[in-house]
Amino acid sequence: MKRFGNLYEKIYSLDNIRFAHYNARKGKSHYSEVKAVDSNPEFYFMQIHSLLKNETFENAEYEVFKRSFNGKEREIFKLPYFPDRIIHHCIMQVLEPIWRRSLIRDTYSSIKGRGLHDGVARVKQALKNEEQTRFCLKLDIRKFYPSVDHGVLKQIVRKKIKCQATLRLLDKIIDSTKGIPIGNYLSQYFGNICLTGLDHYIKEEKKAKFYFRYCDDIVVLSDTKEFLHEVLYFIKFFCSSLLLNIKSNFQIFPVAARGLDFLGYRFFHGFTLLRKSIVKGFKTKVFQIAHFWDKMAKTEVINGLMSYYGWIKHADCGTLLRKYVDINVRIIVAFCCVLLKQNNPLSEVMS
Repeated sequence: MKRFGNLYEKIYSLDNIRFAHYNARKGKSHYSEVKAVDSNPEFYFMQIHSLLKNETFENAEYEVFKRSFNGKEREIFKLPYFPDRIIHHCIMQVLEPIWRRSLIRDTYSSIKGRGLHDGVARVKQALKNEEQTRFCLKLDIRKFYPSVDHGVLKQIVRKKIKCQATLRLLDKIIDSTKGIPIGNYLSQYFGNICLTGLDHYIKEEKKAKFYFRYCDDIVVLSDTKEFLHEVLYFIKFFCSSLLLNIKSNFQIFPVAARGLDFLGYRFFHGFTLLRKSIVKGFKTKVFQIAHFWDKMAKTEVINGLMSYYGWIKHADCGTLLRKYVDINVRIIVAFCCVLLKQNNPLSEVMS
C-alpha cells in the first residue's frame, strides 16, 4: 500500500491557505468572523502560515450545543472560523485526493460528486435486478462518531500518510475531544476512512455485489438470507476489531414485503417512495402555504417547496402531489416563480 510523504509544505503554503479561506467562507460571508478575515486577508493568512510552519497551532476550545435530527438528539461541536476551520480546509485540500482513492464507489457521505441522490440512483439501479436483491441486511453502528477510538483512527490514518509533521497536526486535532466530533470539517472524512477497510473487506473478500454505505448506515442486498447472515457475522467481527459495536436493531428482510428505508426513501423493486417523516414535513409545508399565504414571504414559499421538490423528483409521488397540492397552492407557487424568475418546481412532477 502506497504511503504519502512531503505533504506538510503543501498544507501551509500561502496559495493553499488562500484557497482554503475561499472554500471555507462559502455561504458564510455574512458571519462577523469571516468578515474580519475578509477585511485584511493577507494579515490573517500569514498568521495561519506561521502557526502551521512553526507547528505552534493549538486546537481551540469547542462550542458544544445539541440539535435534534430525525428525532435523535446529537451533540454538535463548533470551532472558530479563524484559524481552526480554515486550517481544516488547508488539510483536506491536500489529503482528500489521497483518501478518496481508497474509498469504494458506493460510499456516499460528504464526498464531492457523490451526494445523497447519487446513492439513490445507485440503489434504484441495483434493485432492477430483482432476483439478486430479494433480501436486505440493514444496520448501523452504535454511537459511531462518539465511539471512534483515537488509537485505532491514528493507525488507519498512518496507512496512507507517512509525513511526520502532517501526522502530528492530525493527531492534535484527533485528540482535541472524545471520539470524532460531529461538526468538524475533518470529521466527515475521518468517519469515512475509519470504515473503508470494512467496505473493501465485504466487497472484495465476501464478494457482496450490492453493498452501500452512507456514514455508518450500511445496506447489503442479496438473493439469499444465508449470505446476509454470513456478512452480518463478519461485519460484527470487523467492527469489534475497531472497538465499535453495531446496533442490536439490525434487520434482514425481504425487500418486496416492506421496502428498503435508506437515504430518506423507501425503495421497492418497481417504485420508490419518500420516507414517512419527509412526507409529513411536506404536508405541513403545503398546509402552511395554503392557509397562511398572505403572511409568508414569497422567497419563503419558494424555498420551502423547492427543498421538498429536491426529494420528490427522485421518487414516485404523483398520488401524493395530486392529493395534497391543491389548485390554489399551484397557482401561488407559479406566481412566486414568475416574481423570482425561477422554474416552477411542481410543473414537472405534476405533469
